[in-house]
Amino acid sequence: MRGNGRILIADDEPLIRKSLYESLRMEGYEAEMAADGEEALQKMERGPIDMVIADIKMPKVSGIDLLKQVRAKYSDIPVVLITGYGTIDQAVEAMRLGAADYITKPIMDGEIQIIIKKLFEQKNLIDENIALRQQLAQTDRDRFHRLIGRDEKMQKIYSLVETVSQTKATLLIRGESGTGKRLVSLAIHASDPLRKDKPFVEVSCAALPETLLESELFGHVKGAFTGAIRDRVGRFELAHGGTILLDEIDAFSPALQVKLLRVLQEGEFERVGDTKTNRVDVRIIAATNQNLVEAIKRGNFREDLYYRLNVIAIDLPPLRERKGDIPLLVDYFLEKFLEKNKKKFSGVSDGFLKALEAYHWPGNVRELENVIERATIVAQGDILIEQDMPAFFHDVSEASAASSGRPLKEMLGDPEKELILRTLKECHWNRKKAALLLGVNRTTLYNKMKKYNLFGGRGEETLQRV
Repeated sequence: MRGNGRILIADDEPLIRKSLYESLRMEGYEAEMAADGEEALQKMERGPIDMVIADIKMPKVSGIDLLKQVRAKYSDIPVVLITGYGTIDQAVEAMRLGAADYITKPIMDGEIQIIIKKLFEQKNLIDENIALRQQLAQTDRDRFHRLIGRDEKMQKIYSLVETVSQTKATLLIRGESGTGKRLVSLAIHASDPLRKDKPFVEVSCAALPETLLESELFGHVKGAFTGAIRDRVGRFELAHGGTILLDEIDAFSPALQVKLLRVLQEGEFERVGDTKTNRVDVRIIAATNQNLVEAIKRGNFREDLYYRLNVIAIDLPPLRERKGDIPLLVDYFLEKFLEKNKKKFSGVSDGFLKALEAYHWPGNVRELENVIERATIVAQGDILIEQDMPAFFHDVSEASAASSGRPLKEMLGDPEKELILRTLKECHWNRKKAALLLGVNRTTLYNKMKKYNLFGGRGEETLQRV
């Protein structure tokens, strides 16, 4: 990149255009000016540009159309859009189309300087990591921090974590329950040179009702509500300087979504019942096992919050899509539980391993861990065999499923239904205990039980009481 960076300013208002030009020159950037989107595209064809700052409303070629063309022709050049009051919806649409960020009028020099610096830092880090990623692509890793897997999808996740951990970017981690969203968050925190020695704070958002969740996140002052007998520091304050993981972010109420959006944009919030504004420096990692785009369509999740969270998205593959990693995971869990249970095994039988590889794994890596722990406890020989597996494993057969003539989606749900039913029976139909064993929140368990019609039978009365 040339010097501190070459920035193209496209705005049809001469005063704003000239003011931005002078401000950027004073900060040491090279700058070019264009009176509209058409002129901006012409200047980009004549010489190299590192960043574009453009007004949304311009004659000939609008800022949105300029964004589309830049993304198509120069995908590595970030575009920051300027929007006036009342056109936030356009800015959100711009983020969806690939804008790096947006800023509202009146433009504050300090605010836009922060955005420019952040984007150039990210661009430089990505450029610097190209050689490293190419090198790592030729050398597959079995482990990365506490993550395990040699699969190509996992290798890409390792490289992405290494890259984004060097930035201040907000992250959204998506994946089914049990795929390792927490472990990825810990890997990001541990790889961040500025935050790794600071707090890592985790919040299970679906485990608390809205009123308690707000207090848990932002704290409260004495007398804010019944039971608030003293001031309380929230999780955001506890995570200052470090990382906060907001697990199951889809559980946020509309009011809490607004408050979180402010933290993302301004780094500011107030404790419940207080008027004093607190500032916090924290990396926010949001995790979900739900489709947030569908939640937006239903009106349950704010679109502007989604695009603020979705700066960098990491999608974790379910275990059924990387079954080649099962032997690695088995070795790891076997070593872990042999030490814990003070036993010795020489390994697992071929039948045991084949049964694991044939299974659908609705509970993903977490379920595999539970199966291996159980097997090490009940096993009598010096290797793990099929008889050491839970009883329901012996009823699962891909061949029988394939010949059943039922829809694939229905067949894939059978192992999950069986796992939930077995766990509920073991817990005497206590949903709280079952959810804890399954590693999900009670809301998720309730929805799964509703899906598989598991409310009838002997446990119905118990379910109504828990």
